[in-house]
Amino acid sequence: MGKIIAIANQKGGVGKTTTSINLAASLGVLEQKVLLIDADPQANASSGLGIDVDNVEIGTYQILEHSNTPEEAIIKSTAPNVDVIPAHIDLVAIEIELVDKENREYMFKQALASVKDKYDYIIIDCAPSLGLLTLNALTAADSVVIPIQCEYFALEGLGKLLNTIKSVQKIHNPELDIEGLLLTMYDSRLRLSNQVVEEVQKHFNNMVFETIIQRNTKLSEAPSYGESIINYDATSKGAANYLSLAHEIIKKNAK
Repeated sequence: MGKIIAIANQKGGVGKTTTSINLAASLGVLEQKVLLIDADPQANASSGLGIDVDNVEIGTYQILEHSNTPEEAIIKSTAPNVDVIPAHIDLVAIEIELVDKENREYMFKQALASVKDKYDYIIIDCAPSLGLLTLNALTAADSVVIPIQCEYFALEGLGKLLNTIKSVQKIHNPELDIEGLLLTMYDSRLRLSNQVVEEVQKHFNNMVFETIIQRNTKLSEAPSYGESIINYDATSKGAANYLSLAHEIIKKNAK
């Protein structure tokens, strides 16, 4: 039985898509079979793994609508052992279209039932909002990874996200766990970065991953080549960080 992990934070620019792509690729390199689902209308997780999003005919929109199966939407990516269900800008419309549907929060959960057993991990890259799309992802997921940027406003909005997760646990998905808080864009030379790390570790203790994702130019460059950091520069700090995160998640889930 595969594990579904949502990568979520309603704040933009915290490293959600970077984490989704590179965690999926790192798990793939460690011989895990991975499905990456792009649930963000910006479709950056799809283009970041070399998929031409303008030519996507079947993707996340169609599986949420139940007009196509996940199997019909799956595309092989440039990363070893990683398949992708891509997104397209048409995903913007899904929130409006789902509003009147019965069991609207369970569309992802129902759709993914047929592929869950075929993968070790299913990673969902969520949109930067707490709308119906993210709610669907959290209802379908077994756990959630929350990336937190090591900057001044890092904790702003985190309370709101944790309340949303509690509400999902209470109403839609009592099995949902927090896989961990992931500190991203860390720069050891900045006092502020170090203060944010201390603050988050002090408040959230065991909920925080030991791995910290350091600020790294190679991580920013890789998506423009349609590659994960593992393919683009396996010797970079970014690759080492995400491999460390993948090891941590595998170890945690082996218990």
